[in-house]
Parts: sequence; structure tokens; C-alpha cells
Amino acid sequence: MITKLNDLVELAKSKGKKRIVAAYANDSHTIGAVSMAIDKGFVEGTLVGDIDTIKKVCAEEGIDVNKFTLVQEADETKAGVKAVELIREGQGDFLMKGLLSTDKYMKAILNKEKGLMPGTKADMLTHMAVFEVPAYHKLLVCSDVAIIPAPDLKQKTAILNYLVKTAKSLEIEKPKVAVICPTEQMLTGIQSCVDAALLTSQNSRGQIKGCVVEGPLSLDIAVNKEAAETKKLSSPVAGDADCLLFPNLETGNVFYKACTKFAGAELACMVVGAKVPCVLTSRGDSVNTKLYSIALAAINCK
Repeated sequence: MITKLNDLVELAKSKGKKRIVAAYANDSHTIGAVSMAIDKGFVEGTLVGDIDTIKKVCAEEGIDVNKFTLVQEADETKAGVKAVELIREGQGDFLMKGLLSTDKYMKAILNKEKGLMPGTKADMLTHMAVFEVPAYHKLLVCSDVAIIPAPDLKQKTAILNYLVKTAKSLEIEKPKVAVICPTEQMLTGIQSCVDAALLTSQNSRGQIKGCVVEGPLSLDIAVNKEAAETKKLSSPVAGDADCLLFPNLETGNVFYKACTKFAGAELACMVVGAKVPCVLTSRGDSVNTKLYSIALAAINCK
């Protein structure tokens, strides 16, 4: 089982080289992260963007530009489209967001004719975030913190299955999933509690497989054994969750920012549900976050 984000890099190396295509890779963080991944031996890198800018950044950062395949496209929107096109043509195994805005990145992925969606009725993108929080004893796989504002039960079921798949890519044999709610009590007036109970029931009846699901659970009980003991709640998930399924985007996004800004958490992020994993980090995220995200996506390539 992977317990540190740095272990992702070693796991990615053991899986063999994958090909990354970075969209609008004009910034030092994106170029630096792809460069590090190349140096560590688990990717080959294509940078789509303004070549003169890329060369300038490489010179300033002391990076050998010749280690990349460079594709010229100076326009932000067109660079996203071009990067997706290269993936569709089989010239890359996964995608990465560079300096372009998230909406333009997602628009390129979601394009019905030239995007990366599988083309089924069940098409749905969701965001996976893997946190290394200093106060917690192992990695936490969380969703959704960036894409789906208010998932219904069907969407939560899909997100849960993606959480389990991502956790298993971290070599967690049977992930423990906490369905997060404002309380551990079954309150029918709170929809998240009702959904949590239904998901737990689906799991106990074998409709959701390969994991242990518990909910409703409050956050403190999900990640703190002492809190669970104090509230006299005994379950295999309480205090030892591998995955957190959030009730809505607001909850997930606040958790994400609180962990990174207050708790000193490191993380890796990707979008799943497309034909290939798509690295999605903030333009302001660190080189390490981008490197870990590249490794996470690499180990989740088919």
C-alpha cells in the first residue's frame, strides 16, 4: 500500500514509461514538473505551447529543452484543442493542464466531436484528489472537490466507484470509504444522510463491490478513532478511512483548501471519466504537486 505521495513516483517507474501531453505548457511549474518526471524515468513529454516562451523558461530554469517534444501553438484555447488532438491520434497516454484556464481545458476534453469522452450514456467526469496530510496516518483519496457541484445518488455511486479504483491503483486492496455528512446520525431531513445510507446498503448487498462503505459519517469520525470511540460508533471505516466521498463541491473544495493552506498537506490530482487520465491542478500549485499528479495519472493509464 502506498502511504506517501513520494511513493507514487516509484510506483509509476515500476509501471514503465507513459507519454504525457501538456496543454499550453508555457509556465515554469508545468515545464519543471514534466522535466522532473522525465528525469525520474517514468514519462516521455510533449509540450504544446509557444515554443519561444518554452525555450526561454527552460533557459531561465536550467532545463534542457531537448528532452521534450515541442508542438507550436501560441493561442491558449487552440493549445488545449491541439493537446487533446494529439491524445486522440495516439501520440500520448494522458493529458496535463498547463497555463490555460480550467474552463478551456475542460471544454477541450468535453468537445463532443473532438474531445476525450468515451461516448456512452454514462459519461461523467469527476475529480480525484489524493492528500498526504501530516496529521493523518496514510493517504486520503477524496472527491469531488472541483467539478460536480451537487451530485445526485447516481453520480455519487459513480464517484464512489472511481474513488475505489483510484485507491486500488495505490495498492489499497479493499478501500474503506467514508460517505461524509454533517452528522453520523441517520437524519431523513438531510439528503446527504439519506444518500449515504443508500450507498452503504448497496455496498452491504454487493451492488458496490471491492470496498467497505460506511455512512453517514461526520468528518471527525471518519478520520479520528478517538472521536469515533467518544461517540460510541464502531465500524471498520471510522478513524481509518482511505477514501472520503463528499456530499457536494462546496464541502470538498473547502476541505481541499483547508488541508493545503492550514494543515500543510501535499496532494496529487487528476480528472477521471475521460478516455485517458487528465491531470488537473491549479496554475498556482507547486512543482511537487504537479509531479505527484503526473505520477498518479501515469499509474492510472490503461
